[in-house]
Amino acid sequence: MKFARTPDDRFTNLPDWPYAPVYTDVSAGDGTTDTLRVAHYDGGPKDAKTTVLLMHGEPSWSFLYRKMMSSHIAAGHRVIAPDLIGFGRSDKPLNTGDYTYERHVAWMNEWLNKNDFRGMTFIGQDWGGLVGLRVVTANVDRFDRICIANTGLPTYGREPTAAFRDWQKFSKEVPVFEVGKMVRNGSLTKLSPEVIAAYDAPFPDDSYKAAARIFPSLYPDGEDHPSNIANKIAWDVLRAWKKPFLTAFSDSDPITNGSDNYFQREVPGAAGQAHTTIIGGGHFLQEDKGEEFAAIVNAFIAANPT
Repeated sequence: MKFARTPDDRFTNLPDWPYAPVYTDVSAGDGTTDTLRVAHYDGGPKDAKTTVLLMHGEPSWSFLYRKMMSSHIAAGHRVIAPDLIGFGRSDKPLNTGDYTYERHVAWMNEWLNKNDFRGMTFIGQDWGGLVGLRVVTANVDRFDRICIANTGLPTYGREPTAAFRDWQKFSKEVPVFEVGKMVRNGSLTKLSPEVIAAYDAPFPDDSYKAAARIFPSLYPDGEDHPSNIANKIAWDVLRAWKKPFLTAFSDSDPITNGSDNYFQREVPGAAGQAHTTIIGGGHFLQEDKGEEFAAIVNAFIAANPT
């Protein structure tokens, strides 16, 4: 499998980002012996009782969680933030056809099991939820809690929002895919030029952007789509999930609007939890309300000890 590896010097002097990458090789998944490198960032005490797993989506990378990571570490938690394949410091297959929903799940499943993380609280937003909830439901013994924000787990018969369909079309057709500006446009707060540049850092040129451009098209349309079938199985696990489950969606995200209510109804572990609508947050609520989101997660963990 042909892939690009972003030069390290692209990640120097990023604002509020002191984290060094840790690398794990996973199978490329193309029927060969090729491997790809997954980067993650590890902060806080290694022996912490709780490990917070922060999973980003499209077209961001773990830098999105920088405001939250410091808060979780200050609360005494260990923090693990991986870059999905195609993003951040992880390897980037060059062919859009190398990316499928199922491969993203397989890559992160292998990454999780190779690192043997346990005692985890999962936090997922955007495609970090679509991929991450599949990982959680395949590894239930490794997770103590789930908190989701501005995400979903699609199955056939539940049409996504019009805003998502617009984004899906835009991502395929836009001549120049400007990642930093897209994160800026999905946030309500004004991002500094340095922050916008940090989102652009993983992508020296368009050849590195195959994952970012194709991700929205991986949505599992059609009843016989392999990921639709797999997501139904994952929903069976979630409908039996009695561990703590929290939703913390923002009030101004047209892409995932209303999905939190569905999770609250369907997941047993959501009953009695302090579900929150974060006021003043756009799609990338980690940028708009990162400190508030982190405080909600820390309170969720404290209220639901293992």
